[in-house]
Amino acid sequence: MIAALAYLQFHSVKNQLVRRVKRLKQPKYLVGAIVGGLYFYFYFFRFLFAPRGRGGNFAAAPGMTVDPLFFESIGALLLFGIVLLAWVIPHKRAALMFTEAEVAFLFPAPISRRGLIHFKLLRSQLAILFTVVFFTLLSSMGGSDRPWLIRAAGWWVILFTLNLHFLAASFALTKLMDRGISNWKRRLTILGLVLAAAGGVGIWAARTMPELTEASLSSVRSAMEYGELLLVSGPLPYLLFPFRLVVQPYLAADWGTFLFALGPALGMMLLHYVWVVRADVAFEEASVEASRKFADKLTAARAGNLRGAGGKLKPKRAPFVLRPGGSPVVALLWKNLINAGGAFTLRTGIVVLISVLVLAIALRGAMGTSNWPTLVGMFTAMLGLWALLIGPQIVRQDLRQDLPNADWLKLFPLRGWQVALGEILAPAVILTTIHWLLLLVTMICAGQLAPEQLSVPLMLALGCGIAMMLPALNLISLLIPNAAVLLFPAWFQSGKDAPQGIEATGQRLIFALGQFLAFALALIPAGVAFAGVFFLIAKLLGAPVVTVPVASLLATVVLFLEAALGLWLLGKLFERFDLSAEPTT
Repeated sequence: MIAALAYLQFHSVKNQLVRRVKRLKQPKYLVGAIVGGLYFYFYFFRFLFAPRGRGGNFAAAPGMTVDPLFFESIGALLLFGIVLLAWVIPHKRAALMFTEAEVAFLFPAPISRRGLIHFKLLRSQLAILFTVVFFTLLSSMGGSDRPWLIRAAGWWVILFTLNLHFLAASFALTKLMDRGISNWKRRLTILGLVLAAAGGVGIWAARTMPELTEASLSSVRSAMEYGELLLVSGPLPYLLFPFRLVVQPYLAADWGTFLFALGPALGMMLLHYVWVVRADVAFEEASVEASRKFADKLTAARAGNLRGAGGKLKPKRAPFVLRPGGSPVVALLWKNLINAGGAFTLRTGIVVLISVLVLAIALRGAMGTSNWPTLVGMFTAMLGLWALLIGPQIVRQDLRQDLPNADWLKLFPLRGWQVALGEILAPAVILTTIHWLLLLVTMICAGQLAPEQLSVPLMLALGCGIAMMLPALNLISLLIPNAAVLLFPAWFQSGKDAPQGIEATGQRLIFALGQFLAFALALIPAGVAFAGVFFLIAKLLGAPVVTVPVASLLATVVLFLEAALGLWLLGKLFERFDLSAEPTT
């Protein structure tokens, strides 16, 4: 039976590879594969076979020696945290994920539970190997002096052991549920044991470890040295011993050390394997339910409903009251704002604000300043620039999301430019609101950045000039991807039919470069208009407070004219667009 399951898995992978190779006959996939291959080579693979000896991934600070046990303890501590979450967070019965086809063919077949477990372990190897390749390439970028095969094998040991432990833990938690132990009782018990163990470790460490003094935290180097002492001496190396066994093969410096460390690591893996295959837990019913929910999510994703897949939808609050009469463009804006409501809420704003403060705290010491307005102003300015360039790729409540619904959009008694305007208004409003808030915070903090050079009137003039141009800039930045989705619809499919693989990566790189160049070209006329008016008025009046707003106003007019022309062209593209005539593979 195992041979039959291995045969099924082998030919499934083989057919996927053959299908992807055959579609390279189409230029859109061939060009994407070439660009994607070059990207992966220059970004990852050229480091894989580069000469070694440029320093390891875990290089210490100059003049500072690090005990190898320090890195073992760090890796072991991370594994312990991951394993602890696997015992605390889950709240449902064990469910092995199967597709609907696998449920239909494998569950009625004469296959034991152990056979189904072996099939899932076999299926998991593909994802594990892909992750191993990615992590190995990522670690090669740091110039590791250890052979890449050692690092790849070490990653496989770590990931497969974690996979086995997750499966075994889910089986054990299911048995606890069958015995009437609730999730909260189990969580409180586990956390209590962890706290008790932490207390014991603290007492042990207090007797064996050096005292934490002010000198230990006087600098980054002294803090690192004290942290190394905590991890290489005292109780932690002994308590983390099982986890250290798993990470030792990855940290091996040569093949002899690797083979010596591989035996105990494989022993830990074998213990987990025996634990999994000997667990007598009924998971079929939960697996069928999980497969059904996954199928529902996939169906909802294909329909463009990414939020409500597989669960109950909460009613979304309308951004404003839609009147029975009025412009149909406003109705499209209303629809897309409702669709984006789940992603742009007060909770999201609080999370972003906390993230900014955490980053400011993290860089406070590194920048050698405690001036909070300065740090906050710098971060909001960087976030504003990032939102201008990357925001259109995140806020996609426009034609990119409504592409599968293009047929019924054409049924509306609207011109093409009206549909185009209504579709891109929602992301334009969202991005402009975010930009204005970030600009407001930046301008408030700007006085702390250079109060002697930036007077209050000049700051107000700069702020007003930038605020005037932001709506037009956002419209232009959104017009480019919406035009691309009508010109190359096969590259923007969603759900299961979305392009995947190295050729899809190449397609996205080509599009990103094209979007950047198109946006830069669109800024040239506005930049010329701004510079001409700025220098002309500055020569006549010499007052920046007047020059900046006037020049910004003219640049804004030019940008809006470009946006109007782009909307008209986008409307023409939409009127001629026929989704049924576009190839999908």
